[in-house]
Amino acid sequence: MRHVRDVIRLKSAGMSTREIARRLGTAPSTVRLTIRRFETAGLNWPLSDCITDTELEARLFASAGAGPGTRRGHRRQAEPDWAAVHRELRRKHVTLAILWEEYIAGEPGGYRYSRFCELYRAWEGRLSVTMRQSHAAGDKLFVDYAGDGVPVVIDRRSGERRAAQIFVAVLGASSFTYAQATWTQGLADWISGHVGAFEAIGGVPALLVPDNTKVAVIKACLYDPQINRSYADMAAHYGTAILPARPRRPRDKTSVSYCTLFWRLRGDGDEPGRAGVAPPTAFENGLLCGQRPQAAIQMVTTAFCD
Repeated sequence: MRHVRDVIRLKSAGMSTREIARRLGTAPSTVRLTIRRFETAGLNWPLSDCITDTELEARLFASAGAGPGTRRGHRRQAEPDWAAVHRELRRKHVTLAILWEEYIAGEPGGYRYSRFCELYRAWEGRLSVTMRQSHAAGDKLFVDYAGDGVPVVIDRRSGERRAAQIFVAVLGASSFTYAQATWTQGLADWISGHVGAFEAIGGVPALLVPDNTKVAVIKACLYDPQINRSYADMAAHYGTAILPARPRRPRDKTSVSYCTLFWRLRGDGDEPGRAGVAPPTAFENGLLCGQRPQAAIQMVTTAFCD
């Protein structure tokens, strides 16, 4: 509050606003605002010795709806606890859409979904700094399995279901996405997913970036990971190399992690063993549901393999 006292003292001495701003090294608009608030508060110079800096601040900013040291009125709606939102997003299957639905249920007049996401991204941007990855075309193919299996009806009469596993491959530069459904996450299905991805892409990338799943990496290591021999033979056959993501570093494969996090597949009741390419209208018809940016969705293939 020393700044306020100096402004009022110099103004009472008959000094102009611009001269006060020059002497104190502040903007003339700040000086005018300080004088206006001082007059609105009904204060007179010299101030009484009993008025402390805390009391002076409270009286000057009372009309702005803010108490000392606070910024009330900065947001029109009640904001959620962004730290809690950030923690919840670390849990499996939790998305911003789910957290926004919980927020809006408690605050019906709160932020809409787009603004909610914008504010969270702004808050998240103040956290630890991370390096942005730049991908060259055809350089890396990120591969992984979606977390949970997708129930598929294998007998229409009895309604018997079986869980299908979703293999996902994403090119780093273009976000070209390939998905294949198989019955297991075994080595044969894992390699079959890669072969299908190569055929869909029409080529082979320079690097394969898998997670440290046991079917691909026998022993995870930052410097010398032990790759499954059959998987390594497949890579050698196609003339590519395997570079596993670092252990417990999901940001190394953000493209495929994003895809497997939001991926949802609803089977249309076809019997196993039938394979096909999803038509462009599959997303509109509800056969395939993926909450990814539309520009990033280029092709998705589904195949049920015995």
